[in-house]
Amino acid sequence: MNQIAIPDGYRMNAQGYLVHESLIKPIDQARDKLVLELVEKAKVISQLLAEFKGSAFGDVAAFVDMSVEEYGVKRRGTKGNISLQSFDGRYMIKKAVQETIQFDERFIAAKELIDQCLVEWTEGARPEIVALVNDAFRTDTNGQIRVARVLALRRLNITDERWQKAMQIIGEACQVAGSKDYIRLYQRVGDSDQWEAIPLDIAGARV
Repeated sequence: MNQIAIPDGYRMNAQGYLVHESLIKPIDQARDKLVLELVEKAKVISQLLAEFKGSAFGDVAAFVDMSVEEYGVKRRGTKGNISLQSFDGRYMIKKAVQETIQFDERFIAAKELIDQCLVEWTEGARPEIVALVNDAFRTDTNGQIRVARVLALRRLNITDERWQKAMQIIGEACQVAGSKDYIRLYQRVGDSDQWEAIPLDIAGARV
């Protein structure tokens, strides 16, 4: 994308028009200066976080390889959750793998069987289960099925053959759509057994 050359003494506004600096109100200039200064600082911090993330994953992986090689073993993969603690037990690093689960087309068959059960149950005295099932199949704000709530239905002690068949299909329809690795750092709360995360995001940072 070609950048437009802006003459000295002019600024381009949000509509793409050139405005002479003498015509820009002092409060608008002050706001612009504040935003640009904070954005530049944020870009530096963002880059540092990106570099830290890359080095942290690499350092943890290298340490784990070194540790297992002491037993004459070599890792064939990098998946798996790992916890590392400092010698004094005050700090902990966790490398975690979070998998994204979704249902394939077989989920439709399971839902049909469950709907058959609900049609009959709505005529009986099982409103709590009906409400629970309907809530499980309600989509989130992105229109996606909430996998955890659907999977929780398998814990219900319902002996109806159609229900049992539906639960079997749901289990078979689960597919790993992707996974993400996370590095999280924790520090012990005083002398307790509790841990608190060391925030690496703006929302969780202390001021």
